[in-house]
Amino acid sequence: MRTRRLVVDYALQRRALLREVYSGRVGTSEVCDASPYLVSAAKYHGEMSDVHCPVCRRENLWHVNYIYGDELRSSAGQARASAELATLATIHDAFDVYVVEVCRGCFWNHLVVKFTLGHDGLGTSDEESTRATVRRAGRDG
Repeated sequence: MRTRRLVVDYALQRRALLREVYSGRVGTSEVCDASPYLVSAAKYHGEMSDVHCPVCRRENLWHVNYIYGDELRSSAGQARASAELATLATIHDAFDVYVVEVCRGCFWNHLVVKFTLGHDGLGTSDEESTRATVRRAGRDG
């Protein structure tokens, strides 16, 4: 997606947590605690990945996109399909997307990545920005 920026990847945090689970220092009941709403969002709005659950190793993980932003108003906090994100990015200046992986079998869940979408901040080339500034200055001055 062209407008994707300010990406924060949580892979290191995920790996550290799984290391704790595999060593027995953290119980599976502490990490397999997805809410019924998250599991339902995975079922209806999520996208199945090719990766198996790192805890139960039986089910494929599902990725759920949650959107947040002031411009979204009542849509903020909703789960959306990836296809909808591209459309929303053309309409809104900026909003954050949180991608959560969920196992619908054992209820493992973890934040995968957070990024910002929207047409604001796409940035034009320096030359185009300079020309736009000069035009505005010419009109105003």
